[in-house]
Amino acid sequence: MRSILSALFVAILAVGVSGAEKKWPQFRGPQGNGSIAAKNVPVSWSETNNIAWKVSLPGRGRSSPVVMGDRIWLTLAVEQGTERKRIEGDDMQTTDHVSLEVVCLDARKGEILWQTKLFDVDKPAPVHWYNSWATPTPIVESGRIYCDFGTFGTACLNSKSGKVVWKTQLPLDHQVGPGSSPLLYKKLLVLVRDGRDAQYVTALNKKTGKQVWRTERPPIEASSGNLKKSFVTPLLVKAAGHMQMISPGAHWIVSYDPATGKEFWRARHGNGFSIGSCPVFSKGVTYFSTGCMKPQMCAFRVDGAGDVTTSHATWKTMRQVPVMSSPVMIGDEIFWTSDDGMANCADTKNGDAFWQERLNQQHLASPLLAEGRVYFFGKEGKSTVVKAGKAFEKLSENLLEGTVIATPAIVDGTIYLRTDTHLYRIGKK
Repeated sequence: MRSILSALFVAILAVGVSGAEKKWPQFRGPQGNGSIAAKNVPVSWSETNNIAWKVSLPGRGRSSPVVMGDRIWLTLAVEQGTERKRIEGDDMQTTDHVSLEVVCLDARKGEILWQTKLFDVDKPAPVHWYNSWATPTPIVESGRIYCDFGTFGTACLNSKSGKVVWKTQLPLDHQVGPGSSPLLYKKLLVLVRDGRDAQYVTALNKKTGKQVWRTERPPIEASSGNLKKSFVTPLLVKAAGHMQMISPGAHWIVSYDPATGKEFWRARHGNGFSIGSCPVFSKGVTYFSTGCMKPQMCAFRVDGAGDVTTSHATWKTMRQVPVMSSPVMIGDEIFWTSDDGMANCADTKNGDAFWQERLNQQHLASPLLAEGRVYFFGKEGKSTVVKAGKAFEKLSENLLEGTVIATPAIVDGTIYLRTDTHLYRIGKK
């Protein structure tokens, strides 16, 4: 009887894994950590090799594609009168008008099935040149897709038809544009709002868009609002006997109960802010970058309560740490790349380096992990695939046209990669 039950458990588990391999429903994949158990993921490609299709997109955006079955969804900004300029020392862009939209494509052919306009904004607040007015990645589940554009609005749509179910707006001063992507937990849509003027986490009823809970961030001692902003997407983990939502922000990393917004623990990571990098988790420890100005990669145990700044810190390193992209990990190895393209592999136990290698391009998209390989995506279109291991082993370099800042999506046999102008399906036709 025991052997029958064991076999049944293995079969059920296999079905669950197989299903996860066929979808990429949110930013950084099914588990939100950049790793997926996909099979037959391409290793080599170019403009003329191993491309199933390449389609022009009807708008710009830094959001990732999300995938479920034979459908792909992307948010985008249709801009009028966009201009690049310096504002308060930052490399910014302004536009006269922006239409914030979501588009659904047929994954098999790349054809647009529907396109829905969600928000029309005259003279929107400027965004950074590396950002966009459509940067947060949507999240999809059966029958519904949820699109967040930060201060510009949040919407739920029927994922099959593109019909709007509800819309709402939570205004915020992002200073350089929105960045945090939404998260689903049971009946809730969770949003992080870490701006210059306010810093909080909130959950909406996913059926209605009405607010269910709101929790203010810990106090941030900073001389200006610019030093309080952040752009992290939180991570859901089951640890220390309960579900935790781990969410770094300026100065603090905090663990919340996703059902209620109650704070489990917090840790002061320093004076870091403007964090784009998202956390990862393994074996009771979370790992994350602290953002500007001198980013550190930090590790904290997650089994505490209250302020665990001193008691639960495991290690920190300042060695070529990213501000924007997020790490991936497998076993006792954690991989990341600095914004200027220095790839790293470190020991999860102490942060010591296994290797460092220069990749020779800026890297703002997050690396991904599949089939024992780490995929690094350079800003100027060069992707580098390396073996996930304690010794550096380059497997391929692959060049495509265009600017790559959006993190790609991976499913069985396929990589979906977005540039400023096009969406590629990399893999066999």
